[in-house]
Amino acid sequence: MRDAILVVNAGSSSIKFSVFAESDGELALHCRGQIEGLFTAPRFVARDAGGTRLAEKSWGEGHRLGHDGAVAHLGEFLRAQLADFRLAGIGHRVVHGGAEYTQPVKLDPGVLAALEKFVPLAPLHQPHNLAPIRLLLERQPEVVQVACFDTSFHRTNPDIAQRFALPAELHDAGVRRYGFHGLSYEYIASVLPDYDAQAAAGRTVVLHLGNGASICALEGGRSVASTMGFTAVDGLPMGTRCGAIDPGVLLYLMDERGMDARAIEKLIYQQSGLLGVSGISSDMRTLLASQAPSAKIAVDLYLYRIRRELGSLAAALGGLDAIVFTAGIGENSAEIRARVMADAAWLGVKPNARANAKGGPRISAARSRISAWAIATNEELMIARHTRRVLAAS
Repeated sequence: MRDAILVVNAGSSSIKFSVFAESDGELALHCRGQIEGLFTAPRFVARDAGGTRLAEKSWGEGHRLGHDGAVAHLGEFLRAQLADFRLAGIGHRVVHGGAEYTQPVKLDPGVLAALEKFVPLAPLHQPHNLAPIRLLLERQPEVVQVACFDTSFHRTNPDIAQRFALPAELHDAGVRRYGFHGLSYEYIASVLPDYDAQAAAGRTVVLHLGNGASICALEGGRSVASTMGFTAVDGLPMGTRCGAIDPGVLLYLMDERGMDARAIEKLIYQQSGLLGVSGISSDMRTLLASQAPSAKIAVDLYLYRIRRELGSLAAALGGLDAIVFTAGIGENSAEIRARVMADAAWLGVKPNARANAKGGPRISAARSRISAWAIATNEELMIARHTRRVLAAS
């Protein structure tokens, strides 16, 4: 009987899952799916590795399935689906591990309690990442669970890159730059040698451009700087998050608009970014297809901020050998990639328009001093690999 590892990525209104099975010493995708609309109109769909639909269910409008019901339904599906496998363990994506958790960790009630302390640092993600962990610890404590953190990969950042210019006592108390999307960056770093050995050994900037967006500077495959900081709202504009903002703006909103912390939190996390600027959508595809002036402004601002941050990270590295695009927008939008590469011409990027239109993987010209790539990320496989290593060591 082959071992299988379940990977869970729980959000506020959905639970995504993947199952990886041992195959000749490697991990191969067996099936994946999600339950979305947990509190509005729940819908479950699962597909095998080839994309064939295995199961589907809808609960209808107004049904509140919640994380509890979603975990129960997923358990029923997996019991049948994995009848010929042994479930070796469950790996979870957890956004924030603070300064303490620099590696994946086996979960128990004590670790769960420690991770709950980071909820204020990632209010959109952390509570929901932890919800299925808590349920499974209560109901199936014999199942080994492993937390894999989006912050861990950035713990190799030098101390100076993690500091804010605040009193040292606050830094020592944990007010520092953490960085996020680490599992995505770690995966790209692990496969980059297969594409460009020189870039993997040298200085590379990876652009994780999705509904959440950030950029990371890699030196020899290790993170040395990131656009995200204390929370995942910092850095680039995103689908609904504002990105970097003068803290004086927040003081102004409190003093002049009478906004409290929760109202400001909702503004900067859920009502800003591409959605806030355009007033139309948080989806880049919709904005690129729109003729509305506000859509153009939103896209132009997004690209302007990428241009500035790309230059900043190139400076932090002291030079650049390659750029890599990944995540939903980075992997799928040839237009965004083309415009970013055009903005990066001063760095030595010369695009290959035909290769970019096809999606790469190499999207720069042969004569380009800086190579450019479009590489699909795979955070789920990264989590499965980490989980297997923790299981082997326990």
